[in-house]
Amino acid sequence: MSEHLARVVGSRIQFYRSAAHKSKTVVAGLAGITPDYLYQIELGKKLPAIPVLVQLAEVLGVEPGQLLSHLPVHHRPPTSSTAGDALCRALTGPAPKPTSSPDLDVLHGDVLAAWSTWQTSPERYSRLTGDLPELITRTEAALRSPEARSRRVAHQYAADLYGLVRTVTKRIGRKELSLLVADRALRTAEAADDPVRLAAAHWNMTQVLLADKEAQGAEDVAVRAKDSLRELVARGDADAIALTGSLLLVAAIAAVRSGNAWTARDRLREAVPLAQHVGERNTCWTAFGPTNVAMYAVSVEVESGEAVEGLRLAERIDHDRSPSIERRVAFLLDQAKGYKQRRDYASALLLLQTAEQEAPEDIRNRPAAHDLIREVVGNGRRTVSSEAVRLATRVGLPV
Repeated sequence: MSEHLARVVGSRIQFYRSAAHKSKTVVAGLAGITPDYLYQIELGKKLPAIPVLVQLAEVLGVEPGQLLSHLPVHHRPPTSSTAGDALCRALTGPAPKPTSSPDLDVLHGDVLAAWSTWQTSPERYSRLTGDLPELITRTEAALRSPEARSRRVAHQYAADLYGLVRTVTKRIGRKELSLLVADRALRTAEAADDPVRLAAAHWNMTQVLLADKEAQGAEDVAVRAKDSLRELVARGDADAIALTGSLLLVAAIAAVRSGNAWTARDRLREAVPLAQHVGERNTCWTAFGPTNVAMYAVSVEVESGEAVEGLRLAERIDHDRSPSIERRVAFLLDQAKGYKQRRDYASALLLLQTAEQEAPEDIRNRPAAHDLIREVVGNGRRTVSSEAVRLATRVGLPV
């Protein structure tokens, strides 16, 4: 028990000392102990006496109890604590009363603006999450319009909105809401009688299934949705072609997570001519095109443990060409994972810092980023680990 407590106290002292940018020599001197003794404490080899612990806490500007806890007290609460609760109330509260003539043009414009914010703004969480509950309420009211034509159009816009809410709820850690909203996107797309939107809703569902580690289920959904678009693809419908490509990409990820890397690579090869045909096309905000196909090729190699090949492919990609900040950040994190696999923690940290500069709120909210930061803190050399601690502190992550 005392050995475990020594490790906990040592890690807490090291965390707060690094966060305060103070050297061991300075902290030890102010606390009245030797640097070597502090070094032994931080390694978990020595458990300081109570008077020494109190003095160290005073030097580090924290309460003594904080040095006994696994988690730093000052870390920021997750976004889901407020935004997620508001979204939950909007999604599960009483159905709003319909209006006789909903202004669908305004509603559509607001949904498009919300999607634009989500895909382009580095502050997309703070700018968008507060607006979504009211937009959900307005959309649900429009769905209950007494006019048949208005209801059909409203279902189209609702499918678009719920595709957005699905990814937002996933990112803020509300998986149960993400599944609920993905189901609503399917329901409204079916009611809209729009095969492209319905395929996009199935694409959304695959994202939920992948997040829940249901790779086989995600693969089945993606393949069936892709097949449903064959007739439109044969007619040359560009949106159907782009959605087919997006479904191939997510089916590739599902395959590699099921242990079928060669199936994943075959699907990527199948997507290449589709991307060349439609170019960079953001159908239903899936950002399909040559850039996204190249990014997914990196993901497949990293997921399959082929970090060297994945990083080689990444060097050829101009990630700024992607219209989606989410995809750009995911691409940077994939590269960081590749460097982590090679135990090049300095390069992994550099990619994490680049992602933070591009989208700081994403690094605060993505569990994959948190896992990578912890890996660098725990395994990097001293200077790299210390820099990673500073990154963790900035994003409110306990390490």
